[in-house]
Amino acid sequence: MIVGYARTSTLDQEAGLGAQVRDLEALGCERIFQEQVSSIGPRKQLDAATDFVRAGDTLVVTKLDRLARSVTHLGTIIAELEKKGVALRIVNLGVDTSSSTGKLILNVLGGVAQFEREMMLERQREGIAKAKGEGRYKGRKPTARAKSEEIKALAAQGLSMNAIAAKLCIGKGSVHRALAAEKPAA
Repeated sequence: MIVGYARTSTLDQEAGLGAQVRDLEALGCERIFQEQVSSIGPRKQLDAATDFVRAGDTLVVTKLDRLARSVTHLGTIIAELEKKGVALRIVNLGVDTSSSTGKLILNVLGGVAQFEREMMLERQREGIAKAKGEGRYKGRKPTARAKSEEIKALAAQGLSMNAIAAKLCIGKGSVHRALAAEKPAA
């Protein structure tokens, strides 16, 4: 059986998910698991797909980045699939792990992809450091400080820190800090 997996990072990427599903259907996938979730969050449909496949099946994805977060994560997925006797096909790379050459190519490409990601993050850190040095990088605006008056008013009404945090969509620690700033040091 050919089983497909499609993923986009956000709900705003409907067209991307639709395109992946269309491509997987065109490749003859009999069952397609799809989700719209960040690569760092839990991916229940990926787990469902790897649980569903059986010996002799092929799991198909349109792109490597739709499947794995890192080379280590890719290795874990491949090991799980191999243990079950399932091949992995990545369409845009033309890689199919049903052959030893396909397995080799996939490992090399995974290593290159992780190297590129690490280089991108390094360039990003360098850019942030340069901007900070020039006084142009301020970081994100503090959200809780802007709500300190609301925090104090809600606390005066007798709401708990948990209730205030939930009502204002901020962390409990932020509520605590705003209230602690109110009290004079002893």
